[in-house]
Amino acid sequence: MKDYNVRKNITAEELKAFRKSLEMTQKEFAQFVGVSKPTIERWEHEDNTITGPMALLVDVLIENEQWLEEREVPVQKYGLRLWYMYKDKKCTLIDVDESNRKIRIKNYARNIMFRAFGVNTNPTYEDYEEFLSSRCFPETRDKIKIQLDALGIPFYDPMMIIDKTKGRMAEDDFWILIER
Repeated sequence: MKDYNVRKNITAEELKAFRKSLEMTQKEFAQFVGVSKPTIERWEHEDNTITGPMALLVDVLIENEQWLEEREVPVQKYGLRLWYMYKDKKCTLIDVDESNRKIRIKNYARNIMFRAFGVNTNPTYEDYEEFLSSRCFPETRDKIKIQLDALGIPFYDPMMIIDKTKGRMAEDDFWILIER
């Protein structure tokens, strides 16, 4: 097995200082790293060193502060928020102001194939509308009224279809999570 130059342990003080540098409470930090709040409390107050995955995680995050900044979710400024998902991974955040026809996005996937708008990092509202249409069955589909009736939708509207289907397509692991 290869050997790696990583820390094998951290102290309670180091863990607490790291958590505070992230401006997180114990509860928030516990949710962030996937453990219980009592576990964080215990780690921060025991005299023993902390070993295992937590020591490695803290070491990696300290050395790569930009990683956390890149993954920070901006405050929602518009009324509609969509997440373009691949399986359970959030790939692109799309905030939409429908009344003023504005959108803003943030990509969390490095691979452009997993981004809602590919290489386009500043899409227009028209690009957004085209994206929505691409996540629905085509408006020209034969016997479309039957499909719309099955979904309980009175007319063809990509957002209404996505509300019902989550933008899932056949043999495709991409989908859309809607937050209003």
